[in-house]
Amino acid sequence: MFFAIIIWLITLVSVVLTVGKYWWLPELASEHGVALDRQFMLTLVVTGIIFVLAQVALGYLVVRYKDRPGRTADYSHGNDKLEVVWTLATAVVFFALVIPGQSIWASLHLIPPTEDVVRIEVTGQQFSWNIRYPGADGKFGQLKPELTDDSGGNALGLDPDDPASSDDLVVPVMAVPVNRNIELMLRSKDVTHAFFVRELRIKQDAVPGMTIPLRFKPTKIGHYEVACAELCGLGHHKMRSTIQILSDEDYASWLKDQAEE
Repeated sequence: MFFAIIIWLITLVSVVLTVGKYWWLPELASEHGVALDRQFMLTLVVTGIIFVLAQVALGYLVVRYKDRPGRTADYSHGNDKLEVVWTLATAVVFFALVIPGQSIWASLHLIPPTEDVVRIEVTGQQFSWNIRYPGADGKFGQLKPELTDDSGGNALGLDPDDPASSDDLVVPVMAVPVNRNIELMLRSKDVTHAFFVRELRIKQDAVPGMTIPLRFKPTKIGHYEVACAELCGLGHHKMRSTIQILSDEDYASWLKDQAEE
């Protein structure tokens, strides 16, 4: 009986902490985050109900079939029909939760960007982020790996012979205009990293040899942390930056100030 009470108490505490939203999600600052949070809540409710029922049943079985003098264990090879039923039920619940979430994923990765999209290149390396903006020409300059020189100030290998490279802006922090479509082009110089901003509800791996697009629309002005969510080495904990969501005027001023510096 003692173990059953412990199981039920843990279940009750878990429900209270969840319903009370202790240690809950941070503030939301992106358009797609509304649908994502709704999907998260639906998944949490469905799995939460299953969790509670399973733990209540587990406690009952602990009490019902506890060890008693004179009673021997009765072994069973299972019930094939019951296993088929609960396997099918699990599959139905799984796909019912996954299919609606596909539209959210597609909006971040597959739907073509609008013409007014703001494109920013993000390159991860141990243990920092390099953020590149195109200059006034709106074009990213050519990169050549053999020209990469961290100590010489050319972390990405910008080609000085390419005119489009002359006005490219490479900075360690990011700024984006509010209520504008943003497209990040994620790259990595060494190992797999992950670009993660909690408030924007975005997390995407940056994989060596690949350029991975990530699209979102920020909706709330503020400063938020950019973290690497993939263990990438001994200095992983130091790989962080910030993203500033600014008004159009402040964004233009920020770009100007960064270029002058």
